[in-house]
Amino acid sequence: MRLLCISDIHGHAAALEMVLAMGKIQGCSKVLVAGDLCFPGPEPLRVWTLLTAERAHCVQGLSDRALATVDPEALKPTTPQEAERVQRLRAAREQLGDVILARLQRLPTTFRMAVEDGGELLLVHGSPADPTTSMTHDMEDSEISALLGDDPADTVICGGSHVPFDRVVGGTRIINVGSVGEAPSGKIAHATVLSTSSAGVEAHPFLIPLETPEQGPDA
Repeated sequence: MRLLCISDIHGHAAALEMVLAMGKIQGCSKVLVAGDLCFPGPEPLRVWTLLTAERAHCVQGLSDRALATVDPEALKPTTPQEAERVQRLRAAREQLGDVILARLQRLPTTFRMAVEDGGELLLVHGSPADPTTSMTHDMEDSEISALLGDDPADTVICGGSHVPFDRVVGGTRIINVGSVGEAPSGKIAHATVLSTSSAGVEAHPFLIPLETPEQGPDA
């Protein structure tokens, strides 16, 4: 089985379309998304429509919950940057509408699936012990171990930090798949294709250059 694993789209539909196209070329049969789907980028509804069409397995990220639950009219911005963020929140909520916002609020914080070698894969935005706290590439093993807790999964797929990594801590493999829409460089999208079989799980990370109207060559 081949799985397209992505995270942190943040409303950037053009980047998502490129990543999904790559997944099809790679023969992926399922799409797993580790949260932060629709905000604060320019096309939240298009992102939701694309993921729905793919029947993607999505878990809830911090921005998903905020988008679904925070009333922008109750916020009091104190800087132009905060005011712009509130306006983006308002626009995204209007574009998505009440039905999709309710679905974002109901997204699970974890998704589990068995793989062919008898192991278990866990999809989460942040970490098994706390879905709101990300595991990052620069953490010590002891920090990551605390965030893994006693979860039984053999492989954890996560996002949150926007920086991909692949490492093993205490017998658990952690694969952070980075960010589709807000990678630190601003010019690439991250994605990982997992190949699962009775022999185990192989991870194939990809960096996809972005030269689109939302992120052009001079971005």
